[in-house]
Amino acid sequence: MRKIIGTLGSHCSLQVLKGAKDEGFKTLLITEKKRYHVYKRFNFIDHVILVDSFRDVLQSDIQNRLNKLECILIPHGTLISTLSSDEIESINVPFFGNKFILRWEADRNLKQKLMLESKLQVPRAINSKSEIDELCIVKLHGAAGGKGYFLTSDQNGFEEGFHKLLNDNVVTDENELYIQEYVKGVPVFLHFFYSPISGDIEFMGVDRRYESDIDGISRIPSKHQLNVPTEPTYNVIGNIPLVLRESLLEGVYQMGENFVQASERLVPPGIPGPFCLEGVYTKDAKFITFEFSARIVAGTNLYVSGSQYSEFLFQNGMSMGRRIALEIKNAISKRKLDRVLT
Repeated sequence: MRKIIGTLGSHCSLQVLKGAKDEGFKTLLITEKKRYHVYKRFNFIDHVILVDSFRDVLQSDIQNRLNKLECILIPHGTLISTLSSDEIESINVPFFGNKFILRWEADRNLKQKLMLESKLQVPRAINSKSEIDELCIVKLHGAAGGKGYFLTSDQNGFEEGFHKLLNDNVVTDENELYIQEYVKGVPVFLHFFYSPISGDIEFMGVDRRYESDIDGISRIPSKHQLNVPTEPTYNVIGNIPLVLRESLLEGVYQMGENFVQASERLVPPGIPGPFCLEGVYTKDAKFITFEFSARIVAGTNLYVSGSQYSEFLFQNGMSMGRRIALEIKNAISKRKLDRVLT
């Protein structure tokens, strides 16, 4: 029976491994050699595999080592940004959650399909740069942490932004970009956990993200903003805690339930474990979903000792990382580990 929980040394690995240790598991970290000086400080990490690059997890000797240790891998954003969907699906080590739904997260068209199937309100997708007739946001596919995003109101602005990304070697083709209607409102990231063992959908927390330079530019007086020489970026620097009006919770849970049901229909076995619905609340308090993440998100790092919402559900401080470990423990005890692994 697998009793070691492991993950890549980045993104939210400290939260995941601390939570695993708190639930009685041995822990394993796969980290690049250049990062090891950070992680060696933490005594809740039992095993370390040093690699030159996170891509080394594709090597058969690394996978054989993980399987010999009976490791369960916890995917997060670094895995998705480092490897292609085909590469992730080829890894012969058990994943917590549904590794096949990660393809739907990485592909903007599949992502849009799943959100529509979930009956979520979504921004209008713009199919061609020639159709841009309002303020739009242009994004990369996959988990880029906001890197490379830019705003435009017309085709000329799109081409200018594309050529900048081309010159910076961020993209090689316009097809790597996805154009979406820009929705004004409060950016909000809703953290959920779905347990196929209990059948419950748990709302675990919420955050906002601090993005450079778009958030920093607000500190510049308006008379000087037009003189800022660079296009503001949306690269995520950190996360900010947030509490919602209680009257919004009914809608939050309904969206989570719809997403779980839709994912079970389109991408069996669905979405066991953590996921995040990402969007904005408009002036009418309507939630418009522009993204989803089909795994743990970095915003949950805010709540290593639990959030205001997990406090309502659990007696002890329950981080998302610990909640993952608790689900694995419950699955083992009930002989239902196959329900939460792929």
